[in-house]
Amino acid sequence: MVFESLHRLGSKASRVLVYPEEWDTKIENPTDRDSQLLVKARDWYNVKIIPAHIPVTHNRGRKDGDQTAPFVKLIAWSGESYDRVLYLDSDITIIKHVDEVFLLPNTPVAMMRDYGALPEKKVLGSNFILLQPSGEESDRLAAASRADVRQQEDTETDILNRFYGDSAMILPHQTYGLRSGEFRATEHRYFIGNTFEHWNPEKVLSEASLVHFVDEPFPKPWVMWPHALYAQEHPKCNGEDCSNKEIWTHLYDDFRKRRKFPNAFNRQRLQNKSYK
Repeated sequence: MVFESLHRLGSKASRVLVYPEEWDTKIENPTDRDSQLLVKARDWYNVKIIPAHIPVTHNRGRKDGDQTAPFVKLIAWSGESYDRVLYLDSDITIIKHVDEVFLLPNTPVAMMRDYGALPEKKVLGSNFILLQPSGEESDRLAAASRADVRQQEDTETDILNRFYGDSAMILPHQTYGLRSGEFRATEHRYFIGNTFEHWNPEKVLSEASLVHFVDEPFPKPWVMWPHALYAQEHPKCNGEDCSNKEIWTHLYDDFRKRRKFPNAFNRQRLQNKSYK
C-alpha cells in the first residue's frame, strides 16, 4: 500500500523492497499471497525487489512478546548503491509524497523525536528514517543487534537511539510523524510543541505528509477492533464539532478500503477532503 500511494502521488524516488530470501516471485496458486504481492509491487509500481537474509529474533521489547520480529530497519544501511535511503514503516497512510526530504543537507541520519514518549523520555522514533547508506555503519549496526551483544529487551529503536540519539538531524514530527491517536487525545502540547496554539484537526491533517497508526489501545488498522472497545474509546464530538471523530474514522476506513480493494477503490485525496 505504501508503494501504491507513492506511485499514485507521483513520487520520483526509486522504490526498493527487501524481502526474505525464502520467498520467490513464482505464483504457484491463487492463495500464494506473498508471491502475488511481490510481483505486483515490481510490475505495477516499479519497485526494485531484493531478496535478503532476514534473521528472526525473539523481541521481548514488544507487547506481543510471544511473536518474532526481525531487525529489518537496520538493513537499510546496506543499500550502498544509493546516496540516500528513506526507510518507511508500513503502518502508515501517505497523504503527500515525501521526495523533498532528499533535498535536505547531507547528514548521516535524520529522524524525528518520538513526541508520544514525552515528557518521560526524550528519544528518537524509527518509523521514518532518512539515512546515508554505509557498509561500515551497516556492519556496526549488525554487530550491535547480535543477541550476544545487545540487551535482551532491546528493539531496533533502542539501538538506533544509542547510535544517533545525540547526533541525528531532527525532522518535524508534525509533518512526518502525525499519529492517528492524536485525534483521540485531549492534550496536544507535545505534538504542537507549545501550550498556546489552538488544536485544529483539519489544519493539522492538511499540513501532514503522512499519518502513522499508533493508537493504543486500538490495534493496527488491518485488525478490526472489538465493538466494545470502539464504543468506549472512539473520539467524541465537542458539542457540534465532530472534526476529530470524522477525521479519525475516515483514516481507518480509508486504509481498510484501500487494503481490501486495491484495484477498484478510487479515493479522494485526504488533503482535499472536507469534513464539515
